[in-house]
Amino acid sequence: MPSRQGSTLLIALLVGTAALAALVAFTGSLLFTEPRARTVAASGPQGVARTPAAPAHSTGLWLATWAAAPVRGETDPEQATDPHLRTIRNVVHTSIGGDAARITLSNLFGTHPLLIDRVTVSGLPVTFRGAPSVTVAVGGRIVSDPVVVPVAADADLVVALRTPTARGPVTVHPNSHQTSSTEAPQGTRDTMDWRYLTAVDVRGGKAAGTLVAFGDSLTDGSGSTTDANSRWPDVLADRLAGRYAVVNQGIAGNRLLRDGTGPRALDRFERDVLAVTGAKTVVIALGINDVQAFPQETDPARITDALRTLTERAHTRGLRVIGATLMPYEGHRNWTPARNAVRTRVNEAIRAGGVFDEVLDFDRAARDPLRPDRLLPGYDVGDHLHLNDAGYQRLGTLADVAGLLRTRPASDAL
Repeated sequence: MPSRQGSTLLIALLVGTAALAALVAFTGSLLFTEPRARTVAASGPQGVARTPAAPAHSTGLWLATWAAAPVRGETDPEQATDPHLRTIRNVVHTSIGGDAARITLSNLFGTHPLLIDRVTVSGLPVTFRGAPSVTVAVGGRIVSDPVVVPVAADADLVVALRTPTARGPVTVHPNSHQTSSTEAPQGTRDTMDWRYLTAVDVRGGKAAGTLVAFGDSLTDGSGSTTDANSRWPDVLADRLAGRYAVVNQGIAGNRLLRDGTGPRALDRFERDVLAVTGAKTVVIALGINDVQAFPQETDPARITDALRTLTERAHTRGLRVIGATLMPYEGHRNWTPARNAVRTRVNEAIRAGGVFDEVLDFDRAARDPLRPDRLLPGYDVGDHLHLNDAGYQRLGTLADVAGLLRTRPASDAL
């Protein structure tokens, strides 16, 4: 090619490239001049919105450090007077630390789309696909973008969110044994409910995985001291010292076979165990409410079959399953010899093997050796069914920490 033609062609190419770059820049300016506060809709019922890629410096390993199962929808007393510009400060207690966090918000029991226009973790702003506000669909949930914030293990973390026009019902985990608060034009008040927030994940720690404590009030911590973090999963987390995450998915009053307080365990297992970030182990401590609460289950095989079903479902996801025996409750108003016989039969099946991979014998650890159908008086909170802090401390010492730490590191589930 002659040099003159080559020069002409080169100039044409440069001019064309510059024009194309200008067009891209102009188009980009149009794309990014929309208001930053545009909301992002969450996925439909029970769905999880697509999680954005982690920052370039991310290790890629995320684990849940805290979680709470959604239990029901409640009408907020403050909504009757003024639902606007309300800030909810959820105080949660971490099990492991990390260098970044992301949160899960749920509108599971809502009957209207939930607008949240500001979220912070430890005072730092949280976004959802780059936007500072989000609308969570009826029955849906959404995971936030990662926010680079140091999260300490075994520490309180504040997740604040503002719901400027929430019409409810509010998706809550009640009776949390942790003091949170709400701030509205009428003032600030304390609450024992966690609202909308169902999980906090962290990135960058050295934990081997996440253990999910899946149970009823005896896992949720009924009878424990408020703000003391003395539930048995808390005690276990302290023993693990940040080397393995522990999240508490207990619901007071929960049952295996029937809906009651919260959806029955067979129905919530997918969301509250299998979908937990980094879950490698589950401790199942359920069945006593099927035995003692009305209507009572009189066939122990139905209870053990349900427990075995949960184990099989966990195995399909590669989880290790540890199960607990049912603790005694003679002296409680619902106790009868016939119901106690059902409990005893369930425990015999659990101890015989074939239900769980391993067993934590809560029954033997908590019972009075002189009256084995009763709780040890020093562990009884007073209703002969629930434990005090000393009782939960005892349960929290039963798990084999060395065995948990031998579990292979979890891979990022999302």
